[in-house]
Amino acid sequence: KYSRASKQYTISVEKDDTTGNATKITWQRQAVENTTDSYPGVYCLRTSHADWDESLLWNTYTMLTDLEAVFRSLKSELGLRPIHHQITDRVAGHLFITVLAYHLVHTIRFKLKQKKISSSWSSIRKLLSTQCRVTVSMLCRNGSTVHVRKSTRPEQGQQEVYSALGIKSHPGQTIKTTI
Repeated sequence: KYSRASKQYTISVEKDDTTGNATKITWQRQAVENTTDSYPGVYCLRTSHADWDESLLWNTYTMLTDLEAVFRSLKSELGLRPIHHQITDRVAGHLFITVLAYHLVHTIRFKLKQKKISSSWSSIRKLLSTQCRVTVSMLCRNGSTVHVRKSTRPEQGQQEVYSALGIKSHPGQTIKTTI
C-alpha cells in the first residue's frame, strides 16, 4: 500500500498455525542508497546557478528559508492569511503590506545582529510578547473614576532587545485620567 515506505523495511510475521492469527511482527529498517535516509543530516541542494560556490548557495538557501518563515508569521499577524484576492489591486495591496512589514522586521533583526542578538523573528516576538500596557480603574469616594495606564516593567531579555534597538523599555508614558 505504501510503496515508498515499504522499500525501506523488511517485515516478518509469525502466525499461529491453528488460528492463523499473527503472534509476532518484527521489522527492520534498511537504508536505501541515494536517498535522504542514507545521508542523515546532509542537505542536498539543487540549483541552476552552476557558478555559485557552496557558501553562497547555502547562505541564499538559509536566507530564503528565514524569509519564508517571517512572511508566514507576518501574514498571520496582519490577518493576511489565507489570500483569496482575485482583484489585481487587492493582490498588489496585500504584497505591499507584506513587503513593508518584512522590511520593518529585517531592519529590526539587522540592528539586533549588530549588537550580537541573532534570535529568530518568532523568538523575538515571543520574548517581547509578555510586556504589556495595563489600565487600572479605581472608583473614588467622590464618585469619580480614575484610570491609570502604564507599561509593565521589562524583563532582562526584553531590556536587552530595547537597548540594542535604541528604544524606550517602557513604551508610552503613564497616563492618568479622571472621569
